[in-house]
Amino acid sequence: MSLHGKRIAVLVADLYQEMEIWYPLLRFREDGAETVVVGAEAGKTYASKKGYPVVADQSIADVHARDFDAVVVPGGWAPDTLRQDERMLNFVRDMDKSGKIVGAICHAGWVLCSAEVLRGRKVTCFKAIKDDMIHAGAEYVDQEVVVDRNLITSRMPTDLPAFCREIARALTAQAVGARA
Repeated sequence: MSLHGKRIAVLVADLYQEMEIWYPLLRFREDGAETVVVGAEAGKTYASKKGYPVVADQSIADVHARDFDAVVVPGGWAPDTLRQDERMLNFVRDMDKSGKIVGAICHAGWVLCSAEVLRGRKVTCFKAIKDDMIHAGAEYVDQEVVVDRNLITSRMPTDLPAFCREIARALTAQAVGARA
């Protein structure tokens, strides 16, 4: 599936789940999308839970929803840091308000809770944060991937093939250059 002309932000902070950054990053690059790793600081190296490094291409201070077609929020413990950064939350909110693809896997649901984008939405997540999602107003279902309009959620690393497939499907349904 060709994602040429699509631009995807992948958020990062220390203690991310390595598969949940690298699998989408490489999968979408392979399909022709421009993937941009976005952290608190551009050029900073962030370590996964097991120490695997990724370097942020851009700072959250320098990105805008209008410049992207999708955002992917990984799990691990990184979402607890990401949700404490109002700039990250504003970016996710702006992406959602613009109808752009917002993908969240595993513990990334914490970011969605803090961004307050879940009320009335159907989602899935890692079972440990199920109650957080429900208390934020979401309807939780235990499935490998759930698509609710522009919001795409999955539970854990083994769900990555379905998660990425649905994000790619949603992106190919958007016209190239459809950024608002």
